[in-house]
Amino acid sequence: MKAISSMATRLLLADLMAAADDAGLGHVEIESVGGVDAADRVAAGEEFDLVFLADGALAKLAVGGHVVPGTVSPLVLSQVAVAVPAGSDDPATAANDPAFPDAAAVRDAIRSATRIGYSTGPSGTALVAMIEEWGLSAEVGDRLVQARPGIPVARLLADGEVDLGFQQLSELVGSSGVTVLGVLPQDCSIDTVFSGAVAATSANPEAAAAILGFLRSDAARDIARSHHFAPPV
Repeated sequence: MKAISSMATRLLLADLMAAADDAGLGHVEIESVGGVDAADRVAAGEEFDLVFLADGALAKLAVGGHVVPGTVSPLVLSQVAVAVPAGSDDPATAANDPAFPDAAAVRDAIRSATRIGYSTGPSGTALVAMIEEWGLSAEVGDRLVQARPGIPVARLLADGEVDLGFQQLSELVGSSGVTVLGVLPQDCSIDTVFSGAVAATSANPEAAAAILGFLRSDAARDIARSHHFAPPV
């Protein structure tokens, strides 16, 4: 079987699909690309068996008949974290702890940064909207650097293109050349639910649905936690 996903879940899905294969559910080949590109390819009718994207993107594909509506299944919740280049003076904390005490401290960090990296997809859109809501767009807008599709914010940090980065925690943890400060504090948190669905083009929808069932199991949830994802709410 074939699947497509956004970059945010690529490492998690690799482990989940290996576990599903071990459980006798069959091998799934996953292609991970930028979320916008993935949605466009599915909408264009490219053949896949499973699609894994942010919940909102999958909902739009379901309305368009590109994935089977009744199969859309919330799988994991991902938090946006904050990171800086490795070797910065900012101290690292436990990855799942808040990077700053509150939203005011996040605003101060953004205003102090020379270049601010953010991702494509829903989390990046939410960050830009939050900056606009805070009235900082005019002040920092020319310092915002959106990562190119398929390029993680961690790469921008490691290469020195930005000195403050925001991206899904799962994509930042373990990346070389970066220090994760923690997740956004509760009063300005950005959370994304990632879901899976059977593609309308699937040649084996029953087998694909069985894979989705496994991804909602307790064993799959344990694997998700090891990748710093939480259960969907």
